[in-house]
This record gives sequence, structure tokens and C-alpha cells, in this order.
Amino acid sequence: MTDIARRPAGELEAEVLAALWAARTPLTPPQVQQSLGGTLARTTVATILARLHDKGTVVRTRTGRAYAYTPAVEDEAALAARRMHTELEKGDDRSGVLARFVSRLSPDDERVLRGLLAQAGGAGGPADEAGGLR
Repeated sequence: MTDIARRPAGELEAEVLAALWAARTPLTPPQVQQSLGGTLARTTVATILARLHDKGTVVRTRTGRAYAYTPAVEDEAALAARRMHTELEKGDDRSGVLARFVSRLSPDDERVLRGLLAQAGGAGGPADEAGGLR
């Protein structure tokens, strides 16, 4: 058994995505490895990039014999929104999921959500007048 502590799930993926966002240009696995300080094995970086590709979080293009990777989402907020949509689409009770999500919002988050719905043209109906979110 090893004394090296494992990183929390998703931490390496987040670091790799941060490197890709910072680069603003497609990177190969060795370039990602270098941008992360070279402490991770190239195979580890390649595995993380392959997993991110399988999830649709990065896109890859052939560059010679290797792939170069680019984020499919523009930032952390877009990534979180994508995850929320994925979870929402997993279940059959979409309305129930949304109701539970909304019921756990803080008052500040509820205000933000109401403002965003109003900007999108989704507020102002009967549900708003009754005091609930759509």
C-alpha cells in the first residue's frame, strides 16, 4: 500500500481543464503535462484527457500522430451548467427534480434565478404571482 493520498474525484480533471482554458489553444497530452508542472505521468494526463473526451467536455483533433485537445465548454460556470443539464435529463420526473432544486435555493440564489428568468422572458406568469418559481 502507498502513503500517497489520492486526490478527490474530479480534481485532476479540473486541473487539466484549467490548463486547457488558460492555453486558449489546442494542447497535446505532453503540453498539458508540461503546463501542469510535469509532476503527473504522461499516461495519466492522456487518460484524463480521454475521459474528458468521452464525457464530451473536451474535443480532440489529430495533430500528426497525436491528438490536441480543446475544451468544449468555455469556463467553469458552463461546465457546471452542463452537469446540471445532464443530471436533469437522467430522470423521468423533470418537474420534480426542478422543484426540489428550487426549494433548496438560498434567498439570494432565488433572487438571481428570478432575475435570469425575467431576462430570458420566463417570468411574470401565474407561478410568479403565487410566489413560486416556474
